Amino acid sequence: MAACDTKAEPTGRGASSSGTDRAHADVLFIGAHPDDEFQSLATLGRWKEKEGLSSAVVTITRGEGGGNAIGPQEGAALGMIRETEERKAVGILGVRDVYYLDKPDFWYTLNAPLTGKVWNRAPQRPTDTLERLVRVIRATTPKTVVTMDPRPFNQHGAHQQAGRRAIEAFAMAGDPKAFPEQIKDEKYKPWKPSRLLTQSWGFKGPLGAQCDGRRITDKSTELPVLGVWPGGRSVSGKTWAQLERDAARTYKTQGFGSLPKDVTTPAEKMPCEWFTVVAENGKPRQAEERAQSGLRPQYAEFRDWARRMKMPWLANEAQPAYPARPSATVPEVAKAPVVNGKADPGEYPAGALKLAHWEGTRCSSAKDCAADARFARHGDDLFVLVHVTDDKKGAALDAKTDCKRHWRTDSVEVGLDPQGRSDDTSTTFKAAVLPFTANGGGACAGRDGDNRQGPAAKTAPGMVAASTVTEPYEGYTVEAKIPLADLPAPVDPDRLTANVLVFDSDTQDKAGHSRLAWSAYGSAQADPYVWGGLRLPGYVPPPGRPTHAPDIPLEAALSKDSKASRDQSERTGVPLGCGPRRPQ
Repeated sequence: MAACDTKAEPTGRGASSSGTDRAHADVLFIGAHPDDEFQSLATLGRWKEKEGLSSAVVTITRGEGGGNAIGPQEGAALGMIRETEERKAVGILGVRDVYYLDKPDFWYTLNAPLTGKVWNRAPQRPTDTLERLVRVIRATTPKTVVTMDPRPFNQHGAHQQAGRRAIEAFAMAGDPKAFPEQIKDEKYKPWKPSRLLTQSWGFKGPLGAQCDGRRITDKSTELPVLGVWPGGRSVSGKTWAQLERDAARTYKTQGFGSLPKDVTTPAEKMPCEWFTVVAENGKPRQAEERAQSGLRPQYAEFRDWARRMKMPWLANEAQPAYPARPSATVPEVAKAPVVNGKADPGEYPAGALKLAHWEGTRCSSAKDCAADARFARHGDDLFVLVHVTDDKKGAALDAKTDCKRHWRTDSVEVGLDPQGRSDDTSTTFKAAVLPFTANGGGACAGRDGDNRQGPAAKTAPGMVAASTVTEPYEGYTVEAKIPLADLPAPVDPDRLTANVLVFDSDTQDKAGHSRLAWSAYGSAQADPYVWGGLRLPGYVPPPGRPTHAPDIPLEAALSKDSKASRDQSERTGVPLGCGPRRPQ
């Protein structure tokens, strides 16, 4: 399947000795993090070899907020490692240029507006990311733009935001009235790409070579979805799927190095890479809007954006049919439980809450992984005890330097939304406990992806955690005291919502395996709409308890500090970070 109707005619400044623009690419992929493109790399490689179409990648952040399975680096230092991984990965499929917009990446959120505020914080303009994307489209003159699905359910807010801004940039890059200073002062020319595709990771279509080049209507949007089959062989002798796997395994910080080296899926069972056709011949495709009622704020905001873009069908069925929330009543106990990693008599009189499979590999048996949780309250303190059955230990991390990003190994996480009305986790409390640590260490606790992040000793000073681990190993029990004063707002005893999550690793490579949750739906750790009700009868919050604004990391790796980015800028003529070009 060809990427576009005809090959692009480059335009603008920066021509090479061959007569084409130095920065020109026939296909431009726009993503949020290093590795967002990897499930489309087989397609980009095949288009290059079979159709002669060059590709370039725009990555808005360097993934500073992600995990690190190979070392303690985080923030800008991690971002630089991830840039190196990405350049190596895309190079395997023939992609030379990766443009970074130098935006900060923070913890996993499902909220696109929150991501947009962080990416475009003052003193930058609210349109800064969009301006840079319009500029890079005008600089690279692609005929086809490929980006991420902008819809809000069950995916990273940065993915959504990348897709939204790419859709807007696609529509605006050819309009001389859009960011006219780029044309007047920087001497770019308007450029109108022909085709806009979005990744459709969850689309289920036919398998094997029969899916190749197929256009199938997506029942949600009523738009065509195109298939590109990675089962064919490149001139290297490897299948495109194998080349893509080779590329994926370079993302070692993200645990992708643990992926099997060889792709063993039989050709007839290999799925296509699917892309929704959002626009063709420079114009949005049209479909009927099927408006939903009773939208929650995050989905209503997305619907309004889709309507402004004159693509209202993008919001069709965007809000899923959320299941009924579970609920539980937390008993008040006369004596505070002793936090020692076990349930002493009378400490947790209420019944256990069973955790169910949420994500990842399903537990093969109750011995493989199973868990339940119990709550109790004493005064202004909430107590939780989680018992986990587990057959294999994950990696033991260093309690002093690496008690963070808990999903890489065996851990328990508790999320609390104090007033039960959060649209994202920036207004919630989330704390995780590692039941065991390196060198025979005990439990350690920290917060991530919420109103505060960092070691619990600093971010939740009243929190106490302990664990017991069976010997021989058959699992563990985690117990914690969480002062309600550590939550970001006063607790409403009738509206408090919560989730309890268990991460099961079974490996030493700092990569997850199975995930369990009390309320197991969608992105259970990051979607407060899912969390269950946790009633606190008899509790009255002290008067005057404050509400705390979220603290969000803003550290970003910068292109000026990357030799690879500086060399690329010299070669292509596109300024670092895709910022303004100096007038000539």
